[in-house]
Parts: sequence; C-alpha cells; structure tokens
Amino acid sequence: MVLQIGILSTGIYLPEEFLTGKEIAELAGIPAPVVEEKMGIRKKHIPGPDDHTCEMGITAAKKAIAKAGIDPLEIDLVIYIGEEHKEYPLWTAGIKLQEEVGAFNAWAFDVALRCGTTVMALKVAKSLMIADPGIRTVLLAGGYRNVDFIDYENPRTRFMFNLGAGGGALLLQKGYNENLLLETELITDGSFSEDVVVVAGGTKNPITVDAIEQRLNKLDVLDPEGMKRRLEQKSMDNFLKVIRESLRKSGYREEDLSYLAILHMKKSAHEYVLKELGLSEEQSIYLEDYGHIGQIDQILSLELALKEGKVKDGDVVVLVSAGIGYAWGATTIKWGKGD
Repeated sequence: MVLQIGILSTGIYLPEEFLTGKEIAELAGIPAPVVEEKMGIRKKHIPGPDDHTCEMGITAAKKAIAKAGIDPLEIDLVIYIGEEHKEYPLWTAGIKLQEEVGAFNAWAFDVALRCGTTVMALKVAKSLMIADPGIRTVLLAGGYRNVDFIDYENPRTRFMFNLGAGGGALLLQKGYNENLLLETELITDGSFSEDVVVVAGGTKNPITVDAIEQRLNKLDVLDPEGMKRRLEQKSMDNFLKVIRESLRKSGYREEDLSYLAILHMKKSAHEYVLKELGLSEEQSIYLEDYGHIGQIDQILSLELALKEGKVKDGDVVVLVSAGIGYAWGATTIKWGKGD
C-alpha cells in the first residue's frame, strides 16, 4: 500500500512595509521602467522593526495551524525552512519555532538550500514520514529577509533587487487523502557555488569595520560576466528539466500541468518558462507586487492561486524553485481529493 501524504494547509505572513519599483529605481539610479517592467517589480515587502526571520515563520505557522484546525500537540516534527540570516547566528530556529507554536510533542531541525529550501524540505519531510511510522504530522515554516543584504548602488547585484521579506508555512499529514504531495526533482551544480556570496562575515573574511565600510557585508557577484555567460541558458534548461522530471516521476505529462507556482524572476524569464511548458498567463501568478521572498514564493503563489480560484480540485500543481549555489527544484502536487 502506498502511503499518501497530503497538504493540510498553508500560511503566509507579509510585512506591512514595502518599497515601490519607483523607490528602488531612485535608490539604484536607474529608470523606473527598468525596475517595473524589465525586472518586474511594482512593489516588494520589506521588514519592519519586529519582522525578524524566525518570527515571521512563527506567524505564518500559527496561521497554517489555525486554518487546518489541528492541535499543535499533534505535530510530530518541525522543519525550519527559513533563511540562515535570522535573529542570532549559530542558532537552530526550528526549536524556537516549535516552542512558540506549542508543538511540544515534536522535535525540530533546520534545513537550507537558499531559495530552493521549501522544495527540498518537502522531499526531506516526505522521506522521513515514509521511513518513520512515528511521524504523522509535519510543520514546515520559516521566514526570509535577505533584502538586508542588497546594496542598490551595486550594479552587479541588480538581478537580486527583487529580494523582499515574509514568512511561510505548510502542514503535511500522512494518511490525508487530499492535496497529495507527489514527487520532487532536484539539481545542484557546484560550479556556481562561489559566484554569489556575502564576502565578509564568515571564517574566510571576518566582519570588520573596514569590511562594512567597503560594503563587503552585502551580497555580491564575484564574476558577473562569467556567471551570466555560464548560467543563463543552463538555468532555464534546468528549470524545465526539474519540472518535467517531477511530473514524470509523479505519473503525469507536461500537458497535465494546471498551475505553476514559480518564484519571482524577471518578466521575460517568467514568460519564457510558461511558453516552453505551453501554459497561459492564467496558469501562474507573476509576483510583481511581492518581489522575491526566497523559498516562500512557492507557498505564496499557491495560496494566492487558491484565493483567486486558479487552483481547483483535480488540478496538477508544480512548485518550482531556483537558488544561488546553484540549485533547482520542483515538486508535483495533485490538488483536491485523492483517488
């Protein structure tokens, strides 16, 4: 008998504060249409004074738990899917999250794959749920505010001007015969592992006053031309590859795909992926009013699609991600009641 694992609920938290495309353009000294039309950012959420990384995940998790109508004591495992950039360094945020949501019968840990974390964590969670009969209900939650690392005066990081802030959560349950979590495909390519980094703050270059003055504590691209040349087509190919392979492993074909929950990227890249998959604009949501909230994008896109009626019972949904490093991932979900 195949163990079925379903998504009980989702939760999203978005900070009240935001930056508009025009404001980003002013900060960067570039024309507003470049930001709004080419980069596809009308506005993006940024953290307020209390919007800490794990805290945003806690808020989203509480929403997901309330929506599912379960007792937090039913949760067996908590997986923190938020960013490493959080309240404290060298800190397991999942344990704090477990405490704050009242999941006192669970155990917790953190996972990380940059913006690919949610998709990777779904694979990890499913594997653990299948392997361990004692794990029935799993909470995945976390926050993201890597916008803190953006230097708008650095043209090398323009492709990351969309980075924002927010929190997301997913509740999974074994034996739940709805919103079935099917198969995940992941690709990592270490040839890009040191292309996008925060130069200072690690063991190689400890943080110093001089490093801060030189803005070495911000995200940077060490070889922008080389990365662009090597990554551009490979990234698009790998996007399509993980989507197609996730569908295939789940027993579906490309033409079965109903909705694509895709991260925010420049408008032309978004349109390219839809075109290659034979999807219309209605079969995805372009997150131009949210920016890129890292690994929270897929949860946000799914939640928005459900609210807008773009995902209905029986639909085949794919969550797709890409993260610096570089990593690509896709997970297929059969929405609604199972067979």
